[in-house]
Amino acid sequence: MSEDVQTSYFNWICDLIGGRDRRELLYFLHSRPFEYTYMMDRNRADDGIDLRYRFGYEQGLPDPVVAAYLDERDCSMLEMMAALALRCEEDVMSDPNEGNRTAEWFHGMLESLGLSDMTDGHFDEQAASDAVDRLLSHQYSPDGKGGLFWIPQETTGERRDMRKYEIWYQMMWYLDNII
Repeated sequence: MSEDVQTSYFNWICDLIGGRDRRELLYFLHSRPFEYTYMMDRNRADDGIDLRYRFGYEQGLPDPVVAAYLDERDCSMLEMMAALALRCEEDVMSDPNEGNRTAEWFHGMLESLGLSDMTDGHFDEQAASDAVDRLLSHQYSPDGKGGLFWIPQETTGERRDMRKYEIWYQMMWYLDNII
C-alpha cells in the first residue's frame, strides 16, 4: 500500500500543477529535499508537508495513513513549489474570472529556474541539479533570475537583491510586478 499511496500522491501533484508532460523533471524535484537557509522559509517547507494532508483529505485517507506512508522524509522541492503555487492561487491571486492558475504559477517558477524546456524526453538531470543547487544556495541573479521569481529590474527601476529575502517576499514582489 505504501507504494500505491506514494504513486497516487505524486500523480495528484502532477495533476495539480499541470505537469503530466514533465514527469522526469517532477520526479527529480520530488527526489530533492527542500533545504532552506532563511528561517522564514521553513513556512514553505511546512506548506509542502501540509500538501500531503490535503491530498489525504481529498482522497479520503485518514491522517495516520498519510503520516505512515508520506511523512518518512522531509519536504521535497516539488512539494514546496507545488504548495507555493497553490498558496499563491488560493490565498493571494484567486480570481473566479481567471479560473485556477496554480499550474501557471508553478510553470512561472520553472521558467525562472531555467527548467521550463525540460519536458519528458528532454530532461537533463545535471542541469536540473545545478538549477536546484543555485536556488538553495542563493547563487542566482540579484533580480531573481535562476531563482523562483525573476523580476527584470528594468521593469521596476528598483535595485532589490532577491537573494537576500525569503521566498514569500520574493513571490509578493513578483506578483506586484506582474499585476
